[in-house]
Amino acid sequence: MNLSQAELRRYQRHFNLPQVGVEGQEKLKQSSVLLVGLGGLGTPLALYLAAAGVGRLGLVEFDQVEESNLQRQVLYGVSDVGRPKLDVALERLREVNPEVELVPHAVRFGVDNAAELVAAYDVVADGSDNFGTRYLVNDACVLGGTPNVFGSILRFEGQLSVFATADGPCYRCLFPEPPPPGLVPNCADGGVLGILPGIIGSLQANEVVKLLLGIGTSMAGRFLTFDALTLRFRELRLARSAECPVCSESASIHRLEEYESVCEVPAPEFETTVVELSSELEAVQLIDVREPHEWQIARLPGAQLIPLRELPGRVDELARDRKVVVYCHHGIRSRHAVEYLRNEGLSNSSSLRGGIDAWSREVDADVPRY
Repeated sequence: MNLSQAELRRYQRHFNLPQVGVEGQEKLKQSSVLLVGLGGLGTPLALYLAAAGVGRLGLVEFDQVEESNLQRQVLYGVSDVGRPKLDVALERLREVNPEVELVPHAVRFGVDNAAELVAAYDVVADGSDNFGTRYLVNDACVLGGTPNVFGSILRFEGQLSVFATADGPCYRCLFPEPPPPGLVPNCADGGVLGILPGIIGSLQANEVVKLLLGIGTSMAGRFLTFDALTLRFRELRLARSAECPVCSESASIHRLEEYESVCEVPAPEFETTVVELSSELEAVQLIDVREPHEWQIARLPGAQLIPLRELPGRVDELARDRKVVVYCHHGIRSRHAVEYLRNEGLSNSSSLRGGIDAWSREVDADVPRY
């Protein structure tokens, strides 16, 4: 056996499973998994895969712990705020299982490193939180022949599947191209139930272990959706598309491409920075296009609340004889608002770059971040 006495004690419950046993545990020890992201999905993935005894875990993460992470990213605590997530993860996972080799990758998963990272592992578990990375992970896995255990979360809904197996479909078989920029909200603006990533991340870990052991029925060829409000799972059958741009015989994608995060829209010509706004605050009309519940959390002094959905019916409330600055959480909704207002003839309107979050970070730290 390749297992130490400590490992024999640690994995007793696995040994009692005929589908795992000592042979399966040795197989897990010889396996490797790349985790892309250590956020809401990546943290339960990392915890359970380390506890299960996967021999080598690659951890791709470049961000730092923020207070808003603590609602759902269970790997981190209050004392970790401001620290690199990767540093905290290495400490915590070594406590979970010192027998596992942890390989830190303090980089952004991108075109310049995706192929090399994917090629070094048996399975990839995608815990990314944006479409740009999601499509890049998919393409790198398809081109590299590495299975991709996919998960995603938003608000109260989660999704799960396994892509890029030998005969199975890939993410592009279902969604051939990324959605238009600005169409899809991110978790910061759309919100996410804190428990949801734990559910989906745990399901991802389950699929990873099944793939490594070669047991059970894989989610390859199946697409699972989960509604936390109704506690209902729905499953769709998914076949490889004959027109898939990356995994079909007629594929048009043969090399990796970088995608912008489609949670964001390109910076418009008419923007105001938070520094500029701070110097002209008294002279402008400040419009907040967030929702009332966001307004209750934090607001800028002198602002007027007009939720984006109400803007078409309240245009007359906006000044035409002085500058109008529109803001939201991160500057996405406000860009749409300014585009609408300028089409309505309010050429004096501009969007606050980075939204109220940038104001909190760069101008007034007393304005709560969320």
